[in-house]
Amino acid sequence: MIDWPLAELIPHSGDMILIDQVLSFDEEQIHTRLTVKPGGIYNQTDGSLPAWVGVEIMAQTVAAYAGCRARVLGNAVELGFLLGTRKFVCNVEHFPVGTELTIHALRSLEADNGMGVFECHINGPGIHATARLNVFCPPQSAHYLHESPATSTGTQS
Repeated sequence: MIDWPLAELIPHSGDMILIDQVLSFDEEQIHTRLTVKPGGIYNQTDGSLPAWVGVEIMAQTVAAYAGCRARVLGNAVELGFLLGTRKFVCNVEHFPVGTELTIHALRSLEADNGMGVFECHINGPGIHATARLNVFCPPQSAHYLHESPATSTGTQS
């Protein structure tokens, strides 16, 4: 079990952090856990989470992976981007309140330019979801976000 506070691993704040704990990680993968709690920003009226939130849960697990790697290397946690997902499949329509979910993300590709692909799984009692996430973590993401737009060579009237 990893004892680092999630707020130091994931560049989200408050209620936006959905996962509860990093169980383990290494150079290739991470395992996280969450218990579905009512009253969050994504919860339905019965307190459950719609299955599509699984993509965000997977993305936060990948962000925690990046945060753990940064901490181990003595680097600052950088902002990353979910570019998209392929083949999200879930066998349920929602995750009921009180359900404990375990999430596994396995790095299958990481390029020098910050592009990456992760194979992700969410499991719980009678629950299984899978997806492949495409992510981007640019070097010095703070500078990346503050770059000025390209200037136009045309004239304005």
